[in-house]
Amino acid sequence: MYSRNIPLLSDYYEYSMANGYVERGHADDIVYFDYFFRRSPDDAGFAITAGLEQVIDYIQNLRFTDSDIEFLRSKNVFGDKFLERLRNFKFSGDMYAMPEGTPVFPGEPIITIRATAFEAQLLETFLLLTMNHQSLIATKANRIVRASEGRAVSEFGSRRAQGTDAAIMGARAAYIAGCTGTACTVADKYYGVPASGTMAHSWVQLFDSEYDAFKAYCELYPDNASLLVDTYNTLKSGVPNAIRAFKEILVPRGIRNFAIRLDSGDIPFLTMKARHMLDEAGLKE
Repeated sequence: MYSRNIPLLSDYYEYSMANGYVERGHADDIVYFDYFFRRSPDDAGFAITAGLEQVIDYIQNLRFTDSDIEFLRSKNVFGDKFLERLRNFKFSGDMYAMPEGTPVFPGEPIITIRATAFEAQLLETFLLLTMNHQSLIATKANRIVRASEGRAVSEFGSRRAQGTDAAIMGARAAYIAGCTGTACTVADKYYGVPASGTMAHSWVQLFDSEYDAFKAYCELYPDNASLLVDTYNTLKSGVPNAIRAFKEILVPRGIRNFAIRLDSGDIPFLTMKARHMLDEAGLKE
């Protein structure tokens, strides 16, 4: 499992409050912290929860190193009793949570932490950032999956994610929500999210002609031939060259499991025109 537990990844005021609990004798008071949301941002009624596995991993492995303790000591605001409690920190409370992938509604507890005030306070930031991000991705992905009405949806968010963790966890959350796979290879390694992909425009541009690029790809990957047809001109060049490659390389082998892909332009219009061209060529199933 991919793990990125960083002990000081927390809002500074969590430490200020926890130090105050120690100084004022409330550190061992038993408290309950609920994680919930107030409303769905798209007013769709419900969200999909994700991120629980990372929260559990963080809680089970949260430890403060000597370097962490000395950094906090250097701020000159934290007492020795507080810092020593950090040095020996190990979560001893309880957590109750809904399973990942569960539809959840505004106002209901998704996670409840029962622990001492000292322990519970230090978990807040990581729990929020993890659950908020993954649940956001899962919720939006699930909207798309349901709108696709049974058609496969794959996640391609890595190149626009806010950092490496967001790319990996975003792919994981989208899979939980119903996406069939991802472009993020490392998400397959750590979480079993099926990674897949075919070609980019650079593949097409590397060859002397668009047809040569399509022909080479069909020869190399006959069982996964999805050709990107909008490098030069989708309808005048890309689709005709793809049809030619399919007919000359794959159809004679009895292979009809192939596809074309669009990345740009008027996608609905070009899709309909391309489907018509494939149909006329006798290639549309």
